[in-house]
Amino acid sequence: MLVLRLLQTESYARALTRAAHPFAATDVIEGHVRTRMERTSPLDSPTAPVLWVVLHEAALLLPVGGNAVMAEQLSHLAEQTDSRPRIVTQVLPFSAGAHPFLHGSMTLMQFTDAPTVVYTEGAYSGQLVEEPLLVEQFRSAYDLARAAALSPEASLQRIVSAAKEFATP
Repeated sequence: MLVLRLLQTESYARALTRAAHPFAATDVIEGHVRTRMERTSPLDSPTAPVLWVVLHEAALLLPVGGNAVMAEQLSHLAEQTDSRPRIVTQVLPFSAGAHPFLHGSMTLMQFTDAPTVVYTEGAYSGQLVEEPLLVEQFRSAYDLARAAALSPEASLQRIVSAAKEFATP
């Protein structure tokens, strides 16, 4: 229940990488962070795909890297959501209860010229799911999560509010 990698700031990515690899040397951590940040470049393309994110409210409250890192990360998320029409963010509130993605995140990738696939991701590995029945299960779960989430407008307000809370000493 973290901010999607494509929307992470460098300091947030560094804090997550350090938490996942607490005994790694600084140069190893920085290498991981550089690689992660390079992967955000598809969002800068004029032909960027639509990115529809369902983010659990826990991601807005878990103090990854401390208050300054979280204030920066949430402000960045709000700015990206507000300024890029191809990025839609919805917050799944705690009040929605249990949901299918308690065990990790997933990315549903739809193509015009290839079958839909799912990429699941954890702290140390990821898996590409191509089996049509499993992909359909993930799609249904994603649709249910979107339906239970706050509207994009209310979600943006919640993200901005959380950013302000972290920015306040």
